[in-house]
Amino acid sequence: MASPCEVLIDSDDRRNARRVLAIVATEARRIEAKFSRYRNDSIVSRVNRCDGDVEVDDETARLLDYSGRLFELSGGKFDVTSGVLRKAWRFDGSDRVPDRRAVEDARRHVGWKRVRWRSGKVALQPGMEIDFGGIAKEYAVDSSALLVASAFPALSCLVNFGGDLAVSVPRKGGGSWRVGIEEAGSESAPATRGVLRLVRGGLATSGDARRFLLKDGVRYSHILDPATGWPVRDAPRSVTVATGTCTDAGMLATFAMLQGKRAERFLSAQGVDHWVQR
Repeated sequence: MASPCEVLIDSDDRRNARRVLAIVATEARRIEAKFSRYRNDSIVSRVNRCDGDVEVDDETARLLDYSGRLFELSGGKFDVTSGVLRKAWRFDGSDRVPDRRAVEDARRHVGWKRVRWRSGKVALQPGMEIDFGGIAKEYAVDSSALLVASAFPALSCLVNFGGDLAVSVPRKGGGSWRVGIEEAGSESAPATRGVLRLVRGGLATSGDARRFLLKDGVRYSHILDPATGWPVRDAPRSVTVATGTCTDAGMLATFAMLQGKRAERFLSAQGVDHWVQR
């Protein structure tokens, strides 16, 4: 998951704790192995390498269908083919902003509408790629939490993959988990902006705390507009959303970042708990 991962369990039973940990770790490794673009043996890499149709299983088909819905719901701003823009951008905290030609060369290979996806088969045009990086971690969190809830219906568990998390069921006596929201800009000396109580459901954060460029006093966020290939203008430093699932929270947090200066207005219209930092 390319981030610190943890599992918190409301129990003093070590045997159950080990079983919960095994469930979550196994599911996280399975999803990473299957959908990571960094692994040559993943279904994503196989699709990206193939010149023609690739038949996919039901789980991959559901993620592709979901990707299509996100593209439509976002007005084309959320596009799983935009990962190819990383060939121009390296968000490593340096001042190496790419030139416009490099960005435009990469952007020519972006466009969900050019993906051929039907009847369980997917095909990409030359130079295109799919990248589930914007949804896979949140999906893994929810899937892990559901497996724990199925195996231990009365045991409250908090699954946290890099700050994206889900709570399976309420704690004993209907209690909640205390979750801190990191102050944007406090990476060198982490500080907490606020603390919320999560009884069940999901929470996700999107922001530029650890992936950005800084040149001549201008900060370039890793949240890119697929229409231009450049960072979204006036995007918040951080958006955190709490809702029914981690997947939905991550989707809304990313959508809000893509809205730029209209992020707060967008989230208010959705009627979800949210925290925006600029």
